[in-house]
Amino acid sequence: MSDADLGADILDLVAAVLLVVGAALTLAAAIGLWRLPDPLSRLHAATKPQILGLILVVIAIAVSARSLSVLLLLVPVVVFQLLTAPISAHMVGRAGYRNGDYDPAFLEVDELAADVDAARADEAPGGASGGTQGPRLGP
Repeated sequence: MSDADLGADILDLVAAVLLVVGAALTLAAAIGLWRLPDPLSRLHAATKPQILGLILVVIAIAVSARSLSVLLLLVPVVVFQLLTAPISAHMVGRAGYRNGDYDPAFLEVDELAADVDAARADEAPGGASGGTQGPRLGP
């Protein structure tokens, strides 16, 4: 067995380990989404292990392919996931909070209560905004 074959075998083993760990993290994220009780609790399961799992799978593909062109194709996948997953999880959490689909016992500090109450008061007929749909423009 030559040194090139040994190096290729080691890279294949590294890729396999990264793939298994990435798949395990993605499975943990899926189980967390299924088992956790409310959207606010699911935020961490939806983003943190899922993104790390994806990054490990992408690295495993890049190590297995041993090609710069494959790596350049995979980089935007990771970048877009890093940009979109936290934003979408944040929006789902805010929507769950506004709809009351959460357990207040799980919250240590409720920083949104005053903002949501103010928004509901503005939306109510005769609220603080006087029932207008937005700022008045012109005279």
